[in-house]
Amino acid sequence: MKYKNTVEKWGMFEAACEGKTEGNPFRDFTISGSFRGEKEKVEAEGFYDGDGVYKVRFMPSFEGKYSFCIRGTFSDEIYEGSFLVTAPSKENHGPIRTANTYHFAYEDGTPYYPVGTTCYVWELQKDEKVIQTLESLKEAGFNKIRFCILPKHYDYNLGEPRSYPYEGTPMDSSILTEENFREYTGKTEGNCWDFERFCPEHFQNIENCILELQKLGVEADLIVMHPYDRWGFSRMTREQDDLYWNYVISRFSAFRNVWWSLANEYDLLDCKTQEDWEHYGNLLCQKDACGHLRSIHNCRPFYDYSRPWITHCSIQRQDLYKTAEMVQEWRIRYRKPVVLDEIAYEGNLPLGWGNITGEEMVRRFWEAFLRGGYAGHGETYWNPQGVLWWSHGGRLLGESWKRVRFLHKIMCETPGIGLKFKEMERDDICAVPEDFTLAQKTGYHLFYYSFMQPCFEKFYFDEDTEYQVEVIDTWNMVIENAGKFKGKFTIKLPGRQYMAIRIRKASQVV
Repeated sequence: MKYKNTVEKWGMFEAACEGKTEGNPFRDFTISGSFRGEKEKVEAEGFYDGDGVYKVRFMPSFEGKYSFCIRGTFSDEIYEGSFLVTAPSKENHGPIRTANTYHFAYEDGTPYYPVGTTCYVWELQKDEKVIQTLESLKEAGFNKIRFCILPKHYDYNLGEPRSYPYEGTPMDSSILTEENFREYTGKTEGNCWDFERFCPEHFQNIENCILELQKLGVEADLIVMHPYDRWGFSRMTREQDDLYWNYVISRFSAFRNVWWSLANEYDLLDCKTQEDWEHYGNLLCQKDACGHLRSIHNCRPFYDYSRPWITHCSIQRQDLYKTAEMVQEWRIRYRKPVVLDEIAYEGNLPLGWGNITGEEMVRRFWEAFLRGGYAGHGETYWNPQGVLWWSHGGRLLGESWKRVRFLHKIMCETPGIGLKFKEMERDDICAVPEDFTLAQKTGYHLFYYSFMQPCFEKFYFDEDTEYQVEVIDTWNMVIENAGKFKGKFTIKLPGRQYMAIRIRKASQVV
């Protein structure tokens, strides 16, 4: 048995044991671990990692000494030992949890404001492209990325992945073109897979990518199932699905930066039922000992986000033009954080969802944030190389990511955790801290003018309090100190779109 004697809090402890190889180790044998510390006891299932090696993983939530016991049908032996959990490193704040009903925070209480992007199969590209994507993520400052565990077959993404999740042989993809690809969607002819034998190298590569994201402070929002398929992975039986789900949970749940998305556009998976999704959600609740965030993404109809196993809403746009404007309604309906994981993409594809401007993408981010929710980025600029960020990663070609990074800095300066919409008798959008006490104490107001372009704005809060006022150009990324004011006052604006004003009690501004 191999394991490290020390691991940091919210790090990953792993024990690797040699075991039986006859038959089908992925299906025929079990391995599990019991982990006991002074403040917690956790049971975790393990998995077969190939070459006669079985592994069990565990994320400790407390410092101190832990003991463990590993057993199962994989071996006639029972393995026992102990390890020490040390203090977390500086950048390790733990897994993300929901906070203040509608928002997020790391487990140590540090606020977390998601500014995510989508790159469906970036980790299934060649090493050079994977490294390029990681460099772009670091530069852009995104702190969440949505991507698939399974390969993807869709417009502008017809190439073969670097690996497959199962042992077997794929269909001949040389017959695929952008014109005929839909003809092969959902077909299984020409594929030959053993859905009871995983390819460990496929999952090991994903784990390496999750760890690289962790170093950058980026959450890995794993899409477990999706309908964009020519290999047959979307049409497995319930028994095959269960084997897959158990394998995925046991491999990935000990990484602190993992989120679970049961599916992308779940309603397009016509061979899965409501009962199937409830079953998968319950599996996560039962077997993910770390309790990571869980949701499911829609194409047209919403899933019922009030279901108890769902921690937050993961929403695709409901209107070609309007989605962020509906955040307040969904907060009231579901009383959970609202994440708009797909609000269309900055780009120039001949598709309505793939050709909004950078300005419009940034506007939707600001609209969502001031209404108490969070938007997600995506980019679909066509290029001769056929590499689109939305699917392959690589280099960002657009302009919105720079302004999203600028917005995130403003998000992190919010008093407390999160904003909420405040009704005002005016045409702009106003947000205040979610925490009423902090709102009163700080006098924090953030006004956003969207596509409107006033040349001045008048304010009045009270006669005695002095307020510090800043004018924010959200596109040119400039914050101008407009001065300090009492009573009734007027703030000049440049008369152009995408401006904002931030107002705080002067006594609260450092």
